[in-house]
Amino acid sequence: MFPIKRPSDSKGSSPTSPAALSRALDWLWQDLRAVKHPQVLDCGPPHPSTIDVLLKRGAKIYITDMISLARQAESKFIRQLGNKRTMFLIDAFLENLLPIPSDCLSVVACWQLFDLLPREAHAGLVSRLWSYLNTGGVLFFLLREPSLATGAGTRWWLESPIALRSDVESKIPFPYPAITNREIERLFPNGSVKTFLTRFARREILAIK
Repeated sequence: MFPIKRPSDSKGSSPTSPAALSRALDWLWQDLRAVKHPQVLDCGPPHPSTIDVLLKRGAKIYITDMISLARQAESKFIRQLGNKRTMFLIDAFLENLLPIPSDCLSVVACWQLFDLLPREAHAGLVSRLWSYLNTGGVLFFLLREPSLATGAGTRWWLESPIALRSDVESKIPFPYPAITNREIERLFPNGSVKTFLTRFARREILAIK
């Protein structure tokens, strides 16, 4: 969807967690302070608060809900090969993205997308999203710590430019083992990766092109 009108103030009635200040988001917006109208791709379910925060920041917004698609991946994008082997259909998954010009985005908000996809899908995902970013653009995403076994259904959004909020932690187990920092760094050999630890058993990651 592009452009997007400012949403109403209604946030829904689902129970939510307290807002949490984000060092990663603070760093991101400081780095992009000279960009008056950043173009942003939100890969999560559209949330009124996120849209409102970005519009107030002067952003132009694309939204493609890859998070909900990833939660359906077992039936839609995984092919059984026999002998308990499977193949993730990353090309079919990426076909759902909006047609976005190369080298135009300042930010891609991936949320917990990497935690919801198998490792074999990560390189293809990074290649596509990386192509959308301009020089200095940033992928922002969350990664669970190995100690966090559940939460795959948790929805995240921007409460302010530097604060995150979420639904109360879901009890849905994560489908794949936690990703290590080294694995993430290997996905971005031509970029810079910054990792910020949090108090809620997740890491905040910035990958800068």
